Amino acid sequence: MTREYVLTLSCPDRVGVVYGVAGFLADRDGNILDSQQFSDPGSGRFFMRVHFDADLSVDQLRAEFVDLADRNRMEWQLHDLRVKPRVMVLASRQGHCLNDLLYRFRTGALHGELVAVASNHADWAALTEASGVPFSHLPVGRENRAEQEQQLLDLVAANRVDVVVLARYMQILSDAFCAKLPGQIINIHHSFLPSFKGAKPYHQAYERGVKLIGATAHYVTPDLDEGPIIEQETSRVDHAMAPDQLVAAGRDLESTVLARGLAWHLDHRVLLNGDRTVVFR
Repeated sequence: MTREYVLTLSCPDRVGVVYGVAGFLADRDGNILDSQQFSDPGSGRFFMRVHFDADLSVDQLRAEFVDLADRNRMEWQLHDLRVKPRVMVLASRQGHCLNDLLYRFRTGALHGELVAVASNHADWAALTEASGVPFSHLPVGRENRAEQEQQLLDLVAANRVDVVVLARYMQILSDAFCAKLPGQIINIHHSFLPSFKGAKPYHQAYERGVKLIGATAHYVTPDLDEGPIIEQETSRVDHAMAPDQLVAAGRDLESTVLARGLAWHLDHRVLLNGDRTVVFR
């Protein structure tokens, strides 16, 4: 039975990598449906994403690809597109991103399976459960931060979660938590950082008379809000907009950018390049 796969890889840039991958697939009657590649002169690395179909199993393909990968010092992954990545969303009291993601998963707009939602507040329990997704209320404070993070990790393990999405989750994750899920946590924040930190960034922006607001989706690392960027978007604003109007415009940007960045991640279109990303759109 023919199955569809996505192969992603990065390796030192050298002659013959594309030829080697294409030949490997051709020798196994694999049909390339789409192929994208990028050579980065800065890092000297080559990046590739290949969407193909074949009659072989994912285990057989992985086992047979090892030799080519080792010879070219590849970092690679092979994904069976029948297997949907499993997603857990974390939220707090701002529910716009969570609500948007619930709708997109329910309508099949995102190629993944939303298996859990957790929050340090109970505000969105009814909304989440109405979409058929289990909701966990996990309050957190200074006295129980480590225990609450362990509860989150227990949810990740129990639900076999592949990616954690911070949908305006207003808690700083510990270095230890981030280290256990490298490249598996996606966050959204307003693009004012680091100019407008802390509470009410849009009100701070209003006071400074900004003319452009934005949002950034990025991977989470121990360096707060400095992980590799996946996607960004901006919108022009002007002097006539009150703080509440800036907040509303910002909510729309945050929801759109987070969904777009998550979609690319779930479709295996994002490859890490040091502190940067290569995104095959």
